[in-house]
Order: sequence, then C-alpha cells, then structure tokens
Amino acid sequence: MAKIISVDPTKCAGCRLCELVCSVKNEGIANPYLARIHVVKWEFECFEIPMLCRQCDNPFCMAVCPVKAITRDENLGRVVVDYNRCIGCRACVQACPFGGMKYDTRKQRVVKCELCDGDPTCVKFCSTQALQYVDPAQLDIKKKRESASRGYELIRQYKESIGPEVGHPGKPETVAPRWGRW
Repeated sequence: MAKIISVDPTKCAGCRLCELVCSVKNEGIANPYLARIHVVKWEFECFEIPMLCRQCDNPFCMAVCPVKAITRDENLGRVVVDYNRCIGCRACVQACPFGGMKYDTRKQRVVKCELCDGDPTCVKFCSTQALQYVDPAQLDIKKKRESASRGYELIRQYKESIGPEVGHPGKPETVAPRWGRW
C-alpha cells in the first residue's frame, strides 16, 4: 500500500531540520534552499507549516507536462520526474497548487519530493513528529478520532455549563449533597 507524508502543523516547531536533512540526502550539501521540503513561517502568528509535494492522485503537474516527463510510480504511490525527458519548461511548477515543485537553477531542472524511495529522511529526523510517513487509511481514522474527541469535549463542556437547573447535575462541587450524581 502506498504511503504519504502527513504534516501536522500544530506539532511543527519551525526548526527546519527537515530541510537540512532533505538537502543533504538529495544534493549532498546542507542548504535548505535545495531541499524538496520547505517550512513556511508566519512570524507574527507563530505558525510554521512544512510544505512538500502531496503526491496527488490526479496531479496537475503531470497533466500540464508537454513531454509527459512526470509519471506516477504505483508501487510507492509517488509522482516522479523523468529527467531524461524533462525540457525544463516549468509548467509543472506553475501548475502545482501546493508549491511542491520547484526549479533548481544550479542544475537547470525541476525538483520535487520523491519520498526518498519509500524511506523519507525528513520524517526520521522530525523530533516533534510533525511529519509522519503513514498509510492514508490510518490518517483518515486518526482524523476521525480527533474530530470525535473534539466533539465529545465540546458537548461535555456545554453540559457542565448548563448546570443542574435544567436536569444536568453540573460540576460535582455545585451539586447539592442530598441530590448526588446521576
């Protein structure tokens, strides 16, 4: 089953270690500009989010490539660039809605995350686990559980706020001793 890199921006500390290890793995040099992943920061909001190729099911980059140099590797579920066919037109860079494709001016070619052949280095080095390499089905279940947990917490807070006057016993310290809990 193909896996994806899941990004949880609430866990990202903005350390940019993912960028460094990505550039070392792919280019042999520690230079964040050469990484396939980029941490976008909003300084005033104290918010960071790693951005990378989402390995789309129907990628725009693949659709706009005039020489069909971008294909899907079904074994790993990744989108790959055939550099022998790529003409460097950068149509894919413009078409990607996530900024997952970029143009390397040193090598005169487009680059993107190719999941490190199924063993993403950025995920291994992410100490906060903001990046995880997971099966998409597991991600769906995790999101459903988190949503249900948030819903339960909201309902619990609401029930505590309405108190015993409408049939709910409220917080233990507000309940009359003779009445007790449900």
